[in-house]
Amino acid sequence: MQDRETDGHRARKRFGQNFLSDPNIIRRIIDAIRPKEGDIMVEIGPGLGAMTTPLIERLGHLNVVEIDRDLIARLRETWTPEQLTIHEGDALKFDFGSLGSPLRVVGNLPYNISTPILFHLSTFADRVKDMTFMLQKEVVMRMVAEPGTEEYGRLSVMLQYRFRMARVFDVPPGAFRPAPKVMSSIVRMAPLPPEELGARDEALLGQIVTAAFGQRRKTLRNTLKDFLGEADFAALGLDPGLRGERLSVAEFVAIANHVAAARAG
Repeated sequence: MQDRETDGHRARKRFGQNFLSDPNIIRRIIDAIRPKEGDIMVEIGPGLGAMTTPLIERLGHLNVVEIDRDLIARLRETWTPEQLTIHEGDALKFDFGSLGSPLRVVGNLPYNISTPILFHLSTFADRVKDMTFMLQKEVVMRMVAEPGTEEYGRLSVMLQYRFRMARVFDVPPGAFRPAPKVMSSIVRMAPLPPEELGARDEALLGQIVTAAFGQRRKTLRNTLKDFLGEADFAALGLDPGLRGERLSVAEFVAIANHVAAARAG
């Protein structure tokens, strides 16, 4: 597909650009975000400014992270530095912790790199108040999925371990220019307090979850053989014949803590 002309700007496929244009949807998103003057907020991928304009009107000042130089030039022509601080570059490499806290993060995330961005943002969760994103509906359904469902996987467990998740509403393809081929959804993520996290070693938790879902058709006996033996399954009260998608977030945390304790011992 070639770049598509959008309000004088070509929507670039390599950047995953689909620009929100429906004023009713924009209003619903802003109402869901509930921006207030004085909030420290950053918008990822402001694009043509559909959300940027109403956000600045309510906030007074907004940070944005944008990689497209043509769009950056348009933003600079529209807003003063007192209203808009532009951070030019890749959101996957940006230090969101540099903006201060408590930080509020919003954006229409590029579908082609949405999962890596979510994991990158998770590393700043202790400085974040909340995050509200538009994503491909399929991704949002994975983010909020419950154990035992087809959508439940690594993304579900790792995000639900760190955040309280809520799917807010769906956005049809016709709300964008150019229209994507998929439905979108709005999701809200609020970091859980540290005392509710529970994992002794979060890196180890991530390794275990990745292993458990690496080969979805295999049982825990096979996928977690590098972490647990039969005695470990017995001590945890887990059936080694189960598959990873049957375990809750709390059960994955219990496995990680059991392994961490055994290694420490």
